[in-house]
Amino acid sequence: MEIIFRSLIMFIVLFLIVKILGKKQIKNLTLYDYVLSITLGSIAADSIISLDTPLYDGIIAILVFSIIGYLTSLASFHSHTVEEVMDGEPLVLFENNNFNYENLANAKLSVAKVLENCRLKGCFDINELDCAVLEPSGDISILLKGKSQPVTSNDLKENVQKTSQKQTLCYNLIVDGELDMEELKKAKKTKTWLNKYLKEHHQTIEKITLMTIDKNNKITLFNK
Repeated sequence: MEIIFRSLIMFIVLFLIVKILGKKQIKNLTLYDYVLSITLGSIAADSIISLDTPLYDGIIAILVFSIIGYLTSLASFHSHTVEEVMDGEPLVLFENNNFNYENLANAKLSVAKVLENCRLKGCFDINELDCAVLEPSGDISILLKGKSQPVTSNDLKENVQKTSQKQTLCYNLIVDGELDMEELKKAKKTKTWLNKYLKEHHQTIEKITLMTIDKNNKITLFNK
């Protein structure tokens, strides 16, 4: 019976806290927001289950963390410097037809994960990617080549004529120095063909960050 009472009290307290702190979707939470949410949830759970601990101790702890969260959010709203410290800065992961390996290492992100996010946003060909940026929320924003340029009637005619060639699926043969045999089979290529190509271009699998091939046999290669 006491657990039910504690649960109801904590639900009311957390509901009020959420209303005060404001709404954010899970995918838009920054690392700081995520840690704060986990901390509040952990305190609430312990206060409900630990019957030996006074309920008001848990409520006080939640209020303290909530006040800290509210004040930091307020400071971030009024100061860009504070916002950068709390939430972090955007990191450019891909620009000028190449990956930024330093930023990838800082973000602890692999090339494979960047490619996955690009596919989720409709970019299946790395050659169509102009820029990829890791936002403070953890989401990756992408900009496709020519997307921001004004569209003319000639552009529309050209796009209609070349749609079948542009929007082809790319196979990621090598990612982060590792060969994907399944992708090689899907591309209808053999390891003998790959070894020959690499030898002709003085490349090795271990030194390649990304190697793709599309249905038009266009090969794109990035070195580490």
